[in-house]
Amino acid sequence: MTPRTTAPGTTPAPRQGRGGPRTAPAPRRECGGPPLLLLAHGSRDPRHAATVEALAAAVRALAPRLAVTTAYLDHCAPRIAQVAPRLTDAIAVPLLLNRAFHAKHDIPAALRAAGSPIPVADVLGPSPLLLDALDRRLAETGLDITDPAVRARTGVVLAAAGSSDPAANATTRAVAAEWRRTRGWAAVATAHASGAGPTVADALAALRTAPPVRTTAVAPYLLAPGLLPDRIATAAAAHRTDHVAAVLGASPELARLVLARHAEAAAVAAVTANARAARTA
Repeated sequence: MTPRTTAPGTTPAPRQGRGGPRTAPAPRRECGGPPLLLLAHGSRDPRHAATVEALAAAVRALAPRLAVTTAYLDHCAPRIAQVAPRLTDAIAVPLLLNRAFHAKHDIPAALRAAGSPIPVADVLGPSPLLLDALDRRLAETGLDITDPAVRARTGVVLAAAGSSDPAANATTRAVAAEWRRTRGWAAVATAHASGAGPTVADALAALRTAPPVRTTAVAPYLLAPGLLPDRIATAAAAHRTDHVAAVLGASPELARLVLARHAEAAAVAAVTANARAARTA
């Protein structure tokens, strides 16, 4: 069977729950606040930067009075060292799904090297909004996620990049378990596109041994196109997966999540600044 795939689109998919579709509340139009610096990894694949810039545009559409700038760790321009020093009052939001090496080491090191003391928000995952975005991408493949009976016979592979950090991989497994519990999938298995297994092939083989599974789907737990998502899609096609979703991309849910992380970090920074001012008063 040829898998059904899709590129990230603009048609909204309903938010899902165990009891069927739920309409997501309309995002509120955010006011201003500290400038937002989106920190992305970067890639030689031009689709990566294009997706990051599309996400930045989606954030600006939700928060038209908020200054939003992008910077990259590697491969793409502008680099963090070119942007961070002039945004002295900004909040940095890393476009990362897990607290792995990039979040713990690379981004702090890049900001230190740039002489930038700006606060860094938490990584994006885990979050219910990411589950909503994963649902959206699966719906775009033609899978009827509004039907509980369809979900109850569908096994999904949550295909992440994979990490050398066991805690990060454990977090991905927890996301998979939560996605299955809250959305009623027959099963959700994790796979890694790099590093230690399981591979997509391993995860699909395991799903197909589960008695309720009649349909299989692969959902990349990745933000932007590139080498690893292409590897996931190739493996899914080779193993006759019924549905292959696109990456999370510039989904509305991801834009809302970026703003949520920015607001959380801004609130913490304000409390810290007030406490420092009180001590020096």
